[in-house]
Order: sequence, then C-alpha cells, then structure tokens
Amino acid sequence: MHTLEIYQSLWAMEARLPNQAEPSPEVHFKKIADAGYDGICLDPNVGEIADALALAPLFRQFELKCMINAFPNRDEDLIPLLEMARTLEAQQVNLISGVMPMTPAEASKLIHRWAEQTKHYSFPVLWETHRNATLNDLFFTLEVLAEVPDLKLCGDLSHFVVDREMQLPLNATDKARMDRILAHTDSLQGRISSNQQIQVPLGFPQFSAWEQQFKDWWQQGIYQWLNRQKQPQTFRFLIELGPPPYAMTDAQQQELSDRWRESTLIKDWIENLWLQLQPNRF
Repeated sequence: MHTLEIYQSLWAMEARLPNQAEPSPEVHFKKIADAGYDGICLDPNVGEIADALALAPLFRQFELKCMINAFPNRDEDLIPLLEMARTLEAQQVNLISGVMPMTPAEASKLIHRWAEQTKHYSFPVLWETHRNATLNDLFFTLEVLAEVPDLKLCGDLSHFVVDREMQLPLNATDKARMDRILAHTDSLQGRISSNQQIQVPLGFPQFSAWEQQFKDWWQQGIYQWLNRQKQPQTFRFLIELGPPPYAMTDAQQQELSDRWRESTLIKDWIENLWLQLQPNRF
C-alpha cells in the first residue's frame, strides 16, 4: 500500500515582521508536530550545514521526519549536503542547484555526473523545478527532459506559471507542456501562484481560478505517480508558503493573509485528495 507524507517548510514558518524577533526553532517544531505534519523541510546551502545539523535533536524530540531542499552552488557542494542529509536521516533531497549550464546538453552532463554521486545514498534525490537554478524555466526543463528522459522532478509548479506568464484557461500547448512535467514528477510542493505573483493569498476571489488550476495539477501529479508505482512507495508533499517577499504585504509590511492557516488548508486538501485517489490509505 502506498503512503502519503506531508512536510512543512521551516523557512515558511518565518514571519519576517519589522523589528520583531523570530520564534525559536523549537517553537516551530512543536507547532508543526502538533498540527499533525509528518516532517519538516530544511533549505541549507553548504555554508548552513552546521545550523541544519544542530536541529537533529529537535527532529528526534518531536518525532518528525526530515526533508532537505539542498542548494549546491558548486560541484564540490553536493557531497557535503548529501552527507548532512544522511546524518539527519532525510527521507528525500530536492536539488535547487546554483550550477546553471547554458545548454540542455551541458545540463545533461551535470545531471548524469551528479547522479553517479547520489546513487550511493538511500534517499531519493530529485531535481526541483525552480527559478534561478538549473531547471530555471519551463522551456529549458522540457529540453533537458528530452536529453535525460528518466529525470525525476520535484514539482514546484508556481515557478513555471510565473516564468511563462501562463494564461487561464490553459491553452492546449501549455497544458501539454505541463503534462510532460507532471509525468516526471515524483514529489510536489504546495504553493499557488498567478501568472504575475509567485505566491498569492488563498480565498481571494481574484485568485480562485488559480487555486483550482493548482488543485487540478496536484491531483493529476499524484494520480500519475500512483499509476507509475510497481510496489509500495511513499509520496511526499511539501507545503512551502514563503515569508515576505514571497508573501504579499501591504504598505506597513503586514501580510495580506494568514500563511499558517493557508498551510493547514492545503494540508487538508492534499489529505482529502489522497483519500479519493488511494482510499485504503487510512
């Protein structure tokens, strides 16, 4: 039987309010554990490895699993980040690589080179769809997939919506392009964008069509993942509603919505969707 794990981003717990200190990591860990999440995702680059490792006791104390969004900005950063992930007993690593080849052929060489280094680790290593990273935009990613047809993605679809300024309803061409991305997606991230903003508030009527579009993509991605599996596996969904400037704010730098409530709402959506697609999960 397949299983679902839902993670909350530690970065997304930051408030970033002017002249106000952030709560301690322990406060965030407890809040996330009390809300019933399966784990927490960390977002370190190589200079933040020590800070990430210092959180190991909190993962054990609150019985939360670990996911890593790794930011290797050089070839030599990859192994230290993977070793950190192994020490933290990470269940999955998503690569947001600052090594950005200019051509799909060069990106293919990078992906194959790093695949040789990652195959010795027990956790899955996925390439995240993310601006300002190797898979910077939709068109380049599609060209890379033609070069590396077995590439497994972590789909943060919000970046491609902004990147291509997609229009709703989707035209046939954009739909086909996103279908190809979802066919390679082994994990998803929960953020809703519009074609102009990377993260929009939930429940605002002007963004309701984008809410529905992302729900449809998430359903399609999970459904296709289930159909690809030949033996019991775990699907991991990361809720990552970022703090300002990801979150929209007013003139006083106050957010327009409650991100924690929105995170809980997305968690409920995904759990209900999973029940529909995998009725024997619970």
